[in-house]
Amino acid sequence: DKQSLEAVFKEAMPQIVIHAAAYKHVPICEENQKMAVFNNVLGSKNVIDLSIENGVEKVVVISTDKAVRPTNVMGATKRVTELYASNADAKGTEIAAVRFGNVLGSSGSVIPKFKQQIEAGGPVTVTHPDITRYFMLVSEACQLVLQAAAIAKGGELFILDMGEPVKIADLARQMIRLYGKEDEVEIIFTGLRPGEKLYEELLLDESEQKTRYSSIFIVKPTPYEISKLDK
Repeated sequence: DKQSLEAVFKEAMPQIVIHAAAYKHVPICEENQKMAVFNNVLGSKNVIDLSIENGVEKVVVISTDKAVRPTNVMGATKRVTELYASNADAKGTEIAAVRFGNVLGSSGSVIPKFKQQIEAGGPVTVTHPDITRYFMLVSEACQLVLQAAAIAKGGELFILDMGEPVKIADLARQMIRLYGKEDEVEIIFTGLRPGEKLYEELLLDESEQKTRYSSIFIVKPTPYEISKLDK
């Protein structure tokens, strides 16, 4: 809400804005596409515009691996936000975006869900036997955001080398084994949800530039006509 945001900016006068607010669950965004766009795209535009208007020194926009060649509404809203962040007339404000995968233990992540299902006696539900995801710890996510903020000069899209993706079915089996319930709890495959990919991409290749942090890379920015994004 732009008016509420304006009041917060005037009161707090922030030097650094870390923009982590979004609807992040793929199925919810698929079912509520208008609100997903309203919140994730227009809300982000308000945060970025007001940061520029109020002379904020740095803005870090939190993005996702789902923004790479998006197949769902949530990923598309994040990609549009990335483009706006890197193409807006930032004046003296340094704006950067940070892209990473799933954060273990965050709301809606698979670990708490599997834990609850195992403790209830099962079954554990996985969408597809071959589905994989990148994972990171909350501490790693926070570290990446703060390090990216420290080295940002404006216009960058940072990504984290998150290692190898994890097969969700293997994660479920491992958790069941750790609970000692291999003979009691079964895994049921429920099918991919609308907009869901079998695997996510981070686009780590030779075109990315290294930074002083070994696990943080910079993707080449994508020029985009700001007048189209302003619509």
